[in-house]
Amino acid sequence: MAANTLPKILVTGAAGFIGFHLSRKLLAGGRSVIGIDNLNPYYDVRLKEARLRILEPEAAFRFVRLDIADREAMSTLFSRERPALVVHLAAQAGVRYSLTNPYAYLDSNLAGFLNILECCRHTGVSHLVFASSSSVYGGNTKMPFSVHDNVDHPVSLYAATKKANELMAHSYAALYGLPCTGLRFFTVYGPWGRPDMALFLFTRAILAGETIDVYNEGRMARDFTYIDDITEGIVRVLERTPRPDPAWDGGRPDPAGSFAPYKIYNIGNHQPVALLDFIAALEKHLGRKAVMRLLPLQPGDVPATCADVAELASEVGFSPATPIAEGIGHFVAWYKKYYHISG
Repeated sequence: MAANTLPKILVTGAAGFIGFHLSRKLLAGGRSVIGIDNLNPYYDVRLKEARLRILEPEAAFRFVRLDIADREAMSTLFSRERPALVVHLAAQAGVRYSLTNPYAYLDSNLAGFLNILECCRHTGVSHLVFASSSSVYGGNTKMPFSVHDNVDHPVSLYAATKKANELMAHSYAALYGLPCTGLRFFTVYGPWGRPDMALFLFTRAILAGETIDVYNEGRMARDFTYIDDITEGIVRVLERTPRPDPAWDGGRPDPAGSFAPYKIYNIGNHQPVALLDFIAALEKHLGRKAVMRLLPLQPGDVPATCADVAELASEVGFSPATPIAEGIGHFVAWYKKYYHISG
């Protein structure tokens, strides 16, 4: 089937880490993609522009630079393009950044998400898939984190905005029948990753012979999830439009589903890796030892994450499985090539 006969897909945050990889995967599968991004300077814009240079030659890809918080521009775009499916990945990211720049999260993650919902509602989008985060689990300590658990105790504003997105999406699913699926991503890493994430920061510092900051004195564990597993999960979920659950019980409300066309899934590797083991794997691929500065747990951080992906496996038929050593190897190879580092 020709690409232009398939439903058009709008990807927000297309110049971002996940949005770039997802757009490439969709295009490789013969889909038409409208990518939007505001190219904000939260991290090096040159990296975003380099990603776009790979996407833009594709005939089935069109990029539009705009801010999702711009209500009029978003309305105009949706009215003109009439996408059938939307994957919303654009957001102000970062837990620590939210401590010093809270209003950036209000504009992008709340006002911007409302614009997405309104545009989807008024143009008849058949399925909205949106990025949530493992950060919503906040103060929860029962492992692994389950989509059936209550998540009412965020420990950062970033996490609170992601929880708010889930609630906002549910209200639109309930009020207007807009099918919505939220995906709680767990520490995504891989080639073309974000420069503010640990793998990127550690790699840069180790190669430069600089000290790396290791929080909670190294007593941290993360459910690191390779980027290809994330995009595979998104594509599979995108093709599975949620339906109301007739067994949903308001007397015992399950946060993972609803009487409305609404679902929540975790996407994680479900195999947490100790931070010191993560650093050791990176040292092996770089052929250099890290000099570590052990620091306390930072405000907004949690000591450990672990995803329960039972629903993703049983309902979507997919479970991330890329080993950490393999994923780090792919990242290091990309990093050296991109920054022209030999050895």
